[in-house]
Amino acid sequence: MTPAPPATGSGREHPATDSGGDALRASRGFEWDAAAYAANSASQLAWARELISKLSLAGSERILDVGCGDGKISAELARALPGGSVTGIDASPQMIRFARAAFPARTLPNLQFRVMDAREIRLPSVFDIVFSNAALHWVDDHRAFLQGASRCLRPGGRLLVSCGGKGNAHDVFVSFRAEMRLKPWRPFFRKIEKPYFFFTPAAYELWLPWFGFTAREIRLADKDMALAGAAGLAAWLRTTWHPYIQRVPEQMREDFIAAVASRYVARHPLDRGGRAHVCMVRLEIDAMKN
Repeated sequence: MTPAPPATGSGREHPATDSGGDALRASRGFEWDAAAYAANSASQLAWARELISKLSLAGSERILDVGCGDGKISAELARALPGGSVTGIDASPQMIRFARAAFPARTLPNLQFRVMDAREIRLPSVFDIVFSNAALHWVDDHRAFLQGASRCLRPGGRLLVSCGGKGNAHDVFVSFRAEMRLKPWRPFFRKIEKPYFFFTPAAYELWLPWFGFTAREIRLADKDMALAGAAGLAAWLRTTWHPYIQRVPEQMREDFIAAVASRYVARHPLDRGGRAHVCMVRLEIDAMKN
């Protein structure tokens, strides 16, 4: 017999040993520049398209996109659903404002955006698919997410998730940690909590049955993120690594970003085409609602 799930809470009893990520979905005081994120998230978009290809959409599905960010992935889904609809949710008001402006209802009437925390999904049980790409590693309580996802999915509905998994962007963290120990930056990083939550397949193998899901596939997948040299690496750090970058006073941030990027490139040289490469690890979950 599968044991009953414990009450959901902060999730901090399951801390990740590494941290890293692409996009803030739990609003914890960080300011997002949605336009900058939209301009520096090509890899996330490519991974989302890989995920979407697994859905084999008929065109009439109702999809909830959790952690929709700038909205471009939600919009791609909506265009593929002439008889269906997409609801994109994100905890960042900045992201939702950007998404609504970029993809207004007059151009995509089957698409809507709402400010909503992934841990507090309160929606009717009408969705055929709950989809999430490059978002849940920002969420500290994945069991609360699963509870909400289960509630809003119809029986037989599908859960398809890709987020940072254990070991994600490890080499970037090494560069951050080494730089943070140096005298100019050390005072800004005292008592810093791990801001990302990376899990292994074993955690989801345990949690999914608690919330009425049957797993189809759970795995860790290595992904190569290729960036346009040191400048592209710096732009990615600037737009997505807020838990570290925003601890540094604004007038010093560019120097800090440049120092971390330079340290990373010194250890991981650019390829012959001048690109920087980061090894990302994605946790991919494909499950059905019982």
